[in-house]
Amino acid sequence: MGQKTSPIGFRTGITLGWVSTWFAHKENYGIYLVEDQKIRAYCEKRYNERMPKGAVAKVEIVRTRNEVNVTLHSARPGVVIGPRGAEVEKIREELQVLTSREVAVNVIEIKEPDLNAKLVALVIAEQLGRRASYRRTMKQHCENAMSAGAKGVKIIASGRLGGAEMSRKETQKLGSIPLHTLDANVDYATTTARTTYGAIGIKVWIYKGKFGEEIEPVQRRRRRPRRDGFGGPSGPGGPPRPRPAEKTSAPVEAAAPPAVDGAPSENGAGEGS
Repeated sequence: MGQKTSPIGFRTGITLGWVSTWFAHKENYGIYLVEDQKIRAYCEKRYNERMPKGAVAKVEIVRTRNEVNVTLHSARPGVVIGPRGAEVEKIREELQVLTSREVAVNVIEIKEPDLNAKLVALVIAEQLGRRASYRRTMKQHCENAMSAGAKGVKIIASGRLGGAEMSRKETQKLGSIPLHTLDANVDYATTTARTTYGAIGIKVWIYKGKFGEEIEPVQRRRRRPRRDGFGGPSGPGGPPRPRPAEKTSAPVEAAAPPAVDGAPSENGAGEGS
């Protein structure tokens, strides 16, 4: 009890499928394993570290007798495919040189990037590299994932946060993360943010519900801050407090001037008449 393990490896073969599907004899197993590692490292470096970034979260490899089928799961398929499929052909040729085998490349679009742990970790790492506030960034992505329909999110960043002299660990969590439940669909990913003051490790867990359940996005109503910059009872950005009504006095009618002897009154007749 209490021992940590990767949620992906814990569920692989039970509720999750393998990311590499092939069979090899003993003499070829090591060769295929190294080739798979080279393909994944190539895709990671090309699409997640160089500009323009293709946001590739997952690489699936299926080997047949004659060729290697590589499937890229990307949130930006237009960048991966390129104009008229030119980028796909270039990738295929480079992978054939890398593996010395026939390669077929497929691209699948990720509909909801906020529910993918790998993409969330990459975005956080990119923002931390731009000196963004780590606490605000982590909280923002937790709320975005919950708004997209997640039932639980946990993000951990460890290192010299904010350029502090001593490294530490910061955790943001919303909802529940049932790590011991094999039937729970928990996505997990890690990445490293390279900053000027050192490397910061980022871990992301996203709980999407039970396997087979449909994710329903949660519509959250955003509060609009007041124009004068002051918040309501719940702090900045809350509903505005009612302003006190201004005191208004009823207009006082001017009194009629007293009548003078011989002067006409309001009815037109003087006192002498």
